[in-house]
Amino acid sequence: MATLCSQAASAAEAVPVPGDVRAIDLTRSLDYYRNLQDRVAVSTAPGPDGIVRRIEVRSIDGTPAYWGVVALSNPGDEQIDRLLVSPFYRLSRSKLIWPDLGSSRIVAVTPSQGIAPERLPSRDADVFRITLDPGAVVTYVMELRAPRLPQLTLWEPDAYRNSVNAYTLYKGIVLGIAGLLAVFLTIVFVVKGTVLFPATAALAWAVLAFIMIDFYFLDDVLQINVSEDRFYRAASEVMLAVTMLVFLYAYLNLGRWHVRYSHALIGLIILLAALLAVAFAEPRVAAGIARASLAVIGGIGLILIGVLAVKGSDRAVMLIPTWALFVAWLVGAGQAITGGIVNDIVQPALSGGLVLIVLLIGFTVLQHAFAGGSVIQGPVSDVERAALALTGSGDPIWDWDIDRDRIHTSRSIERQLGLDAGKLQGSAVNWLEVLHPQDGDRFRLLLDAVVEQRRGRLSEVFRLRAADGHFRWFHLRARPIVGADGSVVRCIGTLLDVTDIKGVEERLLHDAIHDNLTGLPNRELAVDRLEIALNRARHEAAARPIVVALGIDNFHMVNEAHGPSIGDSALLTVARRLQRLMKPLDTLARVGGDTFAIVVLSERDPARVAALADEIRRQVRTAIAFGDHEISLTVSIGIASAEPGSRSAAELLSDAELAMVHAKRLGGDRSATFTPVLRRLAGELASLETDLGRAIAENEIRIECIPVHSLKDRTIAGFELLARWDHPRRGRIDPQATMHLAERGGLINELTLFAIERSAKLLSEWQELSPRDKPLFGWINLPAVGVMNNELIADVKAALARTELAPGTLLIGVTEGAVTENPELSAMVQRRLHELGAGLALDEIGAEWSAVGVLSGLAADAVRIRPARFRATETATKATMLKTVVALSHGLGARVLASGLEAETDAAEAAEAACDYGQGRHFGVAVNVDAVRRLLGRPLQKTGT
Repeated sequence: MATLCSQAASAAEAVPVPGDVRAIDLTRSLDYYRNLQDRVAVSTAPGPDGIVRRIEVRSIDGTPAYWGVVALSNPGDEQIDRLLVSPFYRLSRSKLIWPDLGSSRIVAVTPSQGIAPERLPSRDADVFRITLDPGAVVTYVMELRAPRLPQLTLWEPDAYRNSVNAYTLYKGIVLGIAGLLAVFLTIVFVVKGTVLFPATAALAWAVLAFIMIDFYFLDDVLQINVSEDRFYRAASEVMLAVTMLVFLYAYLNLGRWHVRYSHALIGLIILLAALLAVAFAEPRVAAGIARASLAVIGGIGLILIGVLAVKGSDRAVMLIPTWALFVAWLVGAGQAITGGIVNDIVQPALSGGLVLIVLLIGFTVLQHAFAGGSVIQGPVSDVERAALALTGSGDPIWDWDIDRDRIHTSRSIERQLGLDAGKLQGSAVNWLEVLHPQDGDRFRLLLDAVVEQRRGRLSEVFRLRAADGHFRWFHLRARPIVGADGSVVRCIGTLLDVTDIKGVEERLLHDAIHDNLTGLPNRELAVDRLEIALNRARHEAAARPIVVALGIDNFHMVNEAHGPSIGDSALLTVARRLQRLMKPLDTLARVGGDTFAIVVLSERDPARVAALADEIRRQVRTAIAFGDHEISLTVSIGIASAEPGSRSAAELLSDAELAMVHAKRLGGDRSATFTPVLRRLAGELASLETDLGRAIAENEIRIECIPVHSLKDRTIAGFELLARWDHPRRGRIDPQATMHLAERGGLINELTLFAIERSAKLLSEWQELSPRDKPLFGWINLPAVGVMNNELIADVKAALARTELAPGTLLIGVTEGAVTENPELSAMVQRRLHELGAGLALDEIGAEWSAVGVLSGLAADAVRIRPARFRATETATKATMLKTVVALSHGLGARVLASGLEAETDAAEAAEAACDYGQGRHFGVAVNVDAVRRLLGRPLQKTGT
């Protein structure tokens, strides 16, 4: 290294060294030369003759170093020997940030005259023996490793030896207490085993390691030089912070209910543990962060303990004195490292205080853990733990004494089964009398296996017969107890009644693969059985299955006319009739609302399958009687045969359903056999649904109007408004088919909104052409179900906001099924419609009129009946029944519209029954908007409708 220029220094003022003084603090008497130099020129302190001399000192190895100078004088007439001592580490003034972690401070000491100082061996300080002649003034030039010395003391040798011995005794006592405490808490952790003890033991070991390093005891134990490797001191401070944090978390049990505390702890531990890696590279940074973290832990801990103590936590209350002492220790340590307290006793006192804190923590933990005299102290055996669990749970006990072959069960089991006392007590073979016949052998084999194998656990469910002959399910859970000779001496456990659980499991399993209404297999089970049949046909040359799909024609009309309960009863009747036609190999399943499927394995001949389809149609056509009324149903049938190939069960069932849908399109009450062309037709239906969405968006739907006449004066009173679609390729599509396509394609809301808005606009125009006292009304039909909701209210409100209509003239027609789907919601929708100025009409009320109760809550504005449906009975004529229905409607405040009037006689009959309006072929068929304008006497105008 390049040689730096020497720097002359002025003469130092000599410090007198009396012969009777034990120690002199030279820390403030040192003059420092902080610039790194490989040599220094110093002017000595004036001697007795007043002469100032000049000396130059080179560094030991010729490299730049720091320098310090001190001058000493011997005013006495005797030669004196003294020890120049500079400690490696001193807590006082070591600082919080970038702390001084200690090291050898002095490389060499050069006197201006006399005997050269001798370095004495020491593991915790730089010690040099110096000799001062009588009356001599000696200037000592010290080569330093650091810019400053934390402390420099001139000791009388015997006094220094006594001081070292005194501190050695104190340090030995502190180390002994810390070591015993760490070992004791570790033993308690092994015995007790709870998380609180390892945390406390870890803290004790961290404190022991910190003190061993602080007292330089670790130098002898590990044969290392702590003063030269500052990593160990930094690591000890980091571990002290980590273990204190873990102890606080474990003692206060912060993670019991709040997992976020555990996550926060893990994150903090990871950060603090990462300081160990930092300590390798830069110990001072790691130590500074650790000291700051320890202060933060003390403050946060004080707040947590205070809050939990206020909330009544016993642990927090017990820790208050100890933590208060820890906070006081932190304050004292902070005063020391910042220079507020400068004393040789501070550092050993703080180490002893740290041991005292851990001692108090240990006492607090032991007091909390063993307070109250718990039932079991220390680890318990599995048998004892099981006994405690049984005592706490109160579950019935099952105990088999193998040597005496005697089973004991709780008396509650016998009472539950209605058995005599002692019936279940006795030999194991006696249990075979009360066990279900299918469970007896399994029970015997289980007990034999436990005895022979001498291990394992019993966990078995079996049935016991009650006194009334019924069986109840019980779950036996037991384990063997092995004696000193290795043989099983008894088997003990619990016997729980799980009858209700087994019942729920069986119901859930049954409901998962069966239809809730009919009890028949559902679609999933039908597909599974069909798949099995197809696999057998492929690999075992078995009969190929034939699938028959059945759909009841117009079943929605049954629900609308008679209500869902009658509809469900009709489905049950159809299911029972179909089951009577099934053979053992066949499977009947309900695969949809009104759709059934039959997997036929008993027949191969297509002619016989066709005969089966005809018989099914004949059975379904048989009228179903409900009280005084009868319901006649028809069914459409689709047949699909499994042909050689790779079609799956789901695809085969879908083929049969396509054939069924085709039969419905042909008019219903017939059979159709699947052909590949039907798939193309299904694709065309999907194409129609897509075209309908486009037609609605592009305003291609037209309104068709059916005139409604007043039966009193035969004038036009209003119109039924239907959405009609003229397809560009397929021509006119029936309004009902249009509605059905919209339902299938999920476009019903869009079609409904279109119909309401267009109808309101037309009705507003027509009312301008009609008398003010007799405004025309418009009747708009909505789908069967799912329309009574807030969307309907919003659509009507939007339509009425754009037009001016007479109150109550826009009638929203819904079916009985739509109302009974949710009566409370329907009543709310009806009230909101009235508030908006619209009306609610109930469509297609039959002679049986199951919705009288619903109507009374709805206060419908109008109802529509079909007189042709009314039939005379033994107790009433058709006219009487018709008049009764009309009178009931009027009594509920509803106007009555009679539909299906084909001739004048029909109109007269409706008028005689007091119906308000009439509709049918007799009064005119559906016309377009232009025809309505002509009927109202207005010239033809283009409106785009």
